[in-house]
Amino acid sequence: MILKRLPEDLTVCKVQDVSRINLSADLYFIGKTDAEISLVCKTADTPQETTAREDGWRGFRIEGELDFSLIGILSKISGILAEAEIGIFAVSTYNTDYILVKAEQFSRAMQCLADAGYTVV
Repeated sequence: MILKRLPEDLTVCKVQDVSRINLSADLYFIGKTDAEISLVCKTADTPQETTAREDGWRGFRIEGELDFSLIGILSKISGILAEAEIGIFAVSTYNTDYILVKAEQFSRAMQCLADAGYTVV
């Protein structure tokens, strides 16, 4: 399985209003519930007004389109990283999964996954 590093620094934050989000940016994830609006985006694209913000994330994606019948892909990756005591923030799209780790642990995370047989590009 191929894991592709994302070159950008990322931010995970909460916002009160989606109109503050740059919807023309080329990378962002929005999650909205009755309790919050969460945003993952490039740090450079983070809205000025957030209610909570955590910078310092890096990420990678699982390359290709994952069929919904595939089981355990995210579980295996998160298990490898958990064993190395590396926390994650995961986001899924229709096609694939994105995994974020804190920037200071990113190189070690990539090495752990490479050592487990993943191809990291």
